[in-house]
Amino acid sequence: MVKDQNFLEDKASQCLDLAKKFGATDCEVLVSNSIDETVSFRNKILDESNRSDSLVASITTYINKKKSSIASSNLLNDNLKTLIERCVETTKLTPEDEFNSLPDKDLYSKDNLDLELYDDTSFENDKKILYLKELEEKVFEEKKVVNTESGFSQNKSNFILINSDGFSGGHKSSSFSSSCVVVAKDNGGMERDYEYTSKCHLDEIKKPEELAKLATDRTIKKLSPKKIGSEKLNLIFDKRIAKGILSAFSGAISSSSIARGTSFLKDKIGSEIFSKNITIIDKPDIKKGLGSQLFDGEGVHSNELCLVDKGILKNYLVDTYNGKKLNIKSNGRAGGSTNLYFDRGNTSYDDLLNSSSKAIYITETIGHGTNLITGDYSVGAAGYLVENGILKEPVNEITIAGNLKDMFKNLTLANDLEFEYATNSPTMMIEGMVVAGK
Repeated sequence: MVKDQNFLEDKASQCLDLAKKFGATDCEVLVSNSIDETVSFRNKILDESNRSDSLVASITTYINKKKSSIASSNLLNDNLKTLIERCVETTKLTPEDEFNSLPDKDLYSKDNLDLELYDDTSFENDKKILYLKELEEKVFEEKKVVNTESGFSQNKSNFILINSDGFSGGHKSSSFSSSCVVVAKDNGGMERDYEYTSKCHLDEIKKPEELAKLATDRTIKKLSPKKIGSEKLNLIFDKRIAKGILSAFSGAISSSSIARGTSFLKDKIGSEIFSKNITIIDKPDIKKGLGSQLFDGEGVHSNELCLVDKGILKNYLVDTYNGKKLNIKSNGRAGGSTNLYFDRGNTSYDDLLNSSSKAIYITETIGHGTNLITGDYSVGAAGYLVENGILKEPVNEITIAGNLKDMFKNLTLANDLEFEYATNSPTMMIEGMVVAGK
């Protein structure tokens, strides 16, 4: 069982009192406990079973505009006293930074809404093993499968965040996740694909037979891929891949990137960066959402944000430090986005496939080829040739390239949005991207 709130709060208060005693003018303390249990299989055989229990205190001390931090997993009283005294002494020697401070007091969260992020169900190891056995048995019903890796993980955690301004908050959370990687073989060689499921509540994850079928079907369809030549084509991104474009966008609007001048979206608030039919929301209060939170890592209340409204950039993701650099108030995004998604489009999935006579349906990207300073985008990819709305033979060993500034403007969304992850997108089409093949 994870430590209860009273235990964590007592330890956090002890750290706060010690920091003040040793001369800190302000202090922030996070005490967290996390228990992870993981079971993994390989080719229908139990490969590994692990359990870890982490109890950590992280302390940040301020002396006016000077700041330093320290963390420890040893929460014995004598050790905490030594660590915090050392942290305060280090703070005295740290250069001043005019932007160092706790958040503005009026921004702290006072919300007690239950977001239903914790499931106290305990999925014992023998049940995890049974789940993975069923999954792998189902996968190997397909004769072309030659290798599998699967895993099941359970996390239970609790935390408390307090500071010298009087803020105190924390909550329990849980996650249950399973993944399946499949390798299949035919005369044309071997291919690999995967599927995974992750939810806050155990009863909402995919059943083992469903997960197995999705992973197996994806892999079998990729066998005997074809090579294609280089040309400009419309690309249709599977939802799993489309959310990566949204992740790149969130990185480009983080206040740290904006403050450093390392984003192509610097000074773009109020500008039309997407086509007029695109709206992007960051919604922290979705019940059972994988990215849900009442407040960020600094205690600032996290409101729903419309980041892009009908193509126009409205907000950055702002924390306290970088917000002060930019003269913008924190909007509760220390740590980044919460539940981030493209609002659903007006086009059906089938209509999107039928919108051009030839396209490529992208199911996999390889590498990290996004330059957020310039917006240049170039990654390896694989997928399927699409002709007149029908998915044809698989293609691989291609590179897709463009610039995010152009890609955003040429983007069309289907109406098939689902909330499977913390970042979600409908199926997406981007017109006129460069495809480099054989």
